[in-house]
Amino acid sequence: MAQTMTEKILGRTTGRESVRSGDNHAVRPARMIAYDFPGYTDVMFRQMRDDFGITELADPDRYIVFIDHMLTKNNDKEAEVHQVTRDWCEFYGIELHEGRGIGHQLTAELGLAIPGEFLVHFDGHISGIGAFGALGWGIRRDLIEAWVTGQLFVDIPATTRFDLIGEFPPGVDSRDLVHSIIELVGADGCAHQVMEFGGPGARSMKIDHRQGLCGMAMFTGAVSAIFEPDETSLAYAKDVARHDFDPVYPDIDASYAARHTIDLATLTPRVVEPGSARVSNTKTARELAGTPITKAFIGSCASGRIEDLRAAAMVLDGQTVAPGVELNVVPTSQRVYEQAEKEGILDVLRASGANIAVSSCDFCFGYQKPLQPGENCISTGVLNISGRMGSSDANIYMGSPFTVAASALRGSIQESVQ
Repeated sequence: MAQTMTEKILGRTTGRESVRSGDNHAVRPARMIAYDFPGYTDVMFRQMRDDFGITELADPDRYIVFIDHMLTKNNDKEAEVHQVTRDWCEFYGIELHEGRGIGHQLTAELGLAIPGEFLVHFDGHISGIGAFGALGWGIRRDLIEAWVTGQLFVDIPATTRFDLIGEFPPGVDSRDLVHSIIELVGADGCAHQVMEFGGPGARSMKIDHRQGLCGMAMFTGAVSAIFEPDETSLAYAKDVARHDFDPVYPDIDASYAARHTIDLATLTPRVVEPGSARVSNTKTARELAGTPITKAFIGSCASGRIEDLRAAAMVLDGQTVAPGVELNVVPTSQRVYEQAEKEGILDVLRASGANIAVSSCDFCFGYQKPLQPGENCISTGVLNISGRMGSSDANIYMGSPFTVAASALRGSIQESVQ
């Protein structure tokens, strides 16, 4: 029976020879992931012990927790939140990583984004690991089921296939692609499905851009996204994987809910207007050129990797951020920070007037340097709803690192010209 990548990966977790979209099965994730955040991990830990009486995990190596939020104020509240997490991870023998970067990036760096495996998190941006041929699924309401029982029941999702051809033109990357896809299929065009990417255009994409694209899958309504493995992704995985793996590929006659072909060479820089990532809020950068900004942000789990920082440095090299604009740059992990420092990228960014912050999620959700009323920010963050980065009276525009850097130079939204 012909199958998609998702059907093959989830089928492995059920012990069945095959599963089909629409079936409901108990699936067993290879890894169950979370980051500490008040109201999430602390509640799960308490429920595990007090409600379910679990004092010992049968296989603690399947669990992993990251401390990547609320790291920048160094106050008593932060210390209390993180100490709860440390204590519970020690109690259960759970692997914990603190202050090393954003967990979705560390999942790849630590060799956990294994091609052909299924991972769950309460945060939907775990879908970014699809860049490596792994399936990451955000199951906010049901993560406790997985943490308590080691498995959870899911409806096997259908898949929409995207055949990519061509290569990105100068000044364009995966942020422009994802919003072009939303324009093509609609903000719910892949609702409850997995987005599957393949073709020569997919193979031409840098691994960082694949991560950024997959990490934004939820804005089409999708539960996840995944790339066909190729030499690039398999080479990365082989360097870091903790164990041998068996990648999966879609069958040539697999059944898809829909199938689309996109020529990357035809894409142009796009900007999402304040409010949401809906197609109706997306315009070309040229259409919004001249919109004034006071803040600019390059970072987040979608766009703070080395390719993103290289793009910003390319635009900013030898120039200075416009007066009245504050540009903040947050590498996605400590490893990315160190690589950017070694390559001289951070020197270029600092010389332009950019502020370089330690790796965390704090800028993206408005915890560090929150936006003030009346400010306009252009951001590579993952969300631009009202109040996301501070005041609900501030405006957030979203674009690629190319567009954000060019806008910071001009003091208004600007299309990058390479």
